[in-house]
Amino acid sequence: MQEQISLRLKPAEANDEAVIRAYLAGTKGTDLKNISGFHVIKRSIDARSRQQVWINLTVRAFIGEPFIQREADTIQFQDVSKATHKVIIVGAGPAGLFAALKLIEKGVQPILLERGKDVRARRRDLAQLNKEGIVNPESNYCFGEGGAGTYSDGKLYTRSTKRGDINRILQLLYQFGADESVLYDAHPHIGTNKLPQIITAMREQIRNSGGIFLFEKKVTDLVLSGSFIKGVKTADGDEMMADDVILATGHSARDIFQLLHDKQIQIEAKPFALGVRIEHHQQLIDSIQYHCVLRDEALPPASYGLVEQVNNRGVFSFCMCPGGIIAPAATNPEELVVNGWSPNKRNNPYANSGMVVQVEQADAVQFFEKRKDLLAQLKSSISDQTEQWKTSPLLLMQFQSAVEKTAFKAGGGSFVAPAQRMVDFCSNKHSSVLPDCSYLPGVSSMSLIEVLPDFIYKSLQGGFNAFGKKMRGYYTNEAIVVATESRTSSPVRIPRDAVSLAHPQFHNLYPCGEGAGYAGGIVSAAMDGERVADRIIEKGR
Repeated sequence: MQEQISLRLKPAEANDEAVIRAYLAGTKGTDLKNISGFHVIKRSIDARSRQQVWINLTVRAFIGEPFIQREADTIQFQDVSKATHKVIIVGAGPAGLFAALKLIEKGVQPILLERGKDVRARRRDLAQLNKEGIVNPESNYCFGEGGAGTYSDGKLYTRSTKRGDINRILQLLYQFGADESVLYDAHPHIGTNKLPQIITAMREQIRNSGGIFLFEKKVTDLVLSGSFIKGVKTADGDEMMADDVILATGHSARDIFQLLHDKQIQIEAKPFALGVRIEHHQQLIDSIQYHCVLRDEALPPASYGLVEQVNNRGVFSFCMCPGGIIAPAATNPEELVVNGWSPNKRNNPYANSGMVVQVEQADAVQFFEKRKDLLAQLKSSISDQTEQWKTSPLLLMQFQSAVEKTAFKAGGGSFVAPAQRMVDFCSNKHSSVLPDCSYLPGVSSMSLIEVLPDFIYKSLQGGFNAFGKKMRGYYTNEAIVVATESRTSSPVRIPRDAVSLAHPQFHNLYPCGEGAGYAGGIVSAAMDGERVADRIIEKGR
């Protein structure tokens, strides 16, 4: 028979198949030889006890019958090379890729247009950004095959459980090469070093099934006809037509937001979060979270999640990367953005996390009213010299850009990042010497009160002090604060009907994923891509 059994084991025990089999035999009161094997169904870490870290393991045990290897629920894809229904997908991030796969599964041909390069060519542009401080606006950490998710860690955790079938997304990732552990870990993680192979496998499947996948195809205009979109125009002069268009451009496609605004297509300012990256030694985070001097080798590097209300404003950790590095994530010259990622083994000596503050439209208004020089630039960029700039749907995007430009100037150029020790940051003290940092372009000591808006800076000060009380040892001057973490989510939302998921002005234009304001990570973006594809398929029946 097969039976689902839950076990509570020490880390070394949970990594030893023979020990698990012995525990299963003991639990069922049967001879060890009757346990022919098991599948792990769920695995999580419980570090609440100061005496012992436990691994909670749920398995399907094979008792008194032959063991059968786990078989994935392989999804079959059709040949769509001659399909009459065609859908243009703008952007090959998680939302675009999973939308394309869903369309192919149901017999619709996707035409996937990616402004950037494939994962291999993209890696060379990232190396140039890290080593020489040269950013390619079309190929960087945000733009290119796989989108921002490809080179920003590969965490697969989401709270968006009502947006789609999470297990299906994980199964597809497993089908295209992810480790089996993504199917059962409580917080699955692929790793930046392994994601490119998975993305490549998805692209090959799309092309082998008759889908069209084009790189360096930047969309610069939309072909409109009444309440329908007929197609798109690209920077190289091509005009491409289709029955439907999915916009899955990611949270940093500012040119697309500007294009929609210029064509009087409805968009809205969307609150987002902005702050810094903070980096500790991973050994310190391990000792705090696991209540130990040295981490048990059977345990993964520890992570954390922190949230605090400071003066009625949310301050929280974002995209925490154990054993990771801080990376430059700018999409334009003279704008400084930092992000974090981890390889699959999470074996770098540092732990970094975004520490960000919620930003509302009223905050951006106050910011620009204080900075008359920036307000003049803003009014010029949106061609509005009246007070209507305060309600512009691009206001938060302009605020985001202004902070990034300030950080770039403060760092002295070439994407050197302004930075400060944590306690110095909270004490308004200049850091005479900075600790080592994983950020490859380098850091420059500077009081970040000169870089960040006042409400961001003061909120982070209160947050860091509070976090130090929640995690004893976290508040230390050996931690480094690096500006700016500003691409947490899109500062613009592209509205859509709650049922059809189409834009309210155009019956066949489908905003999708992070860039449209409906997702916040790889899994939620992938689920949103599938949702939109499902609506298109249902409409065509």
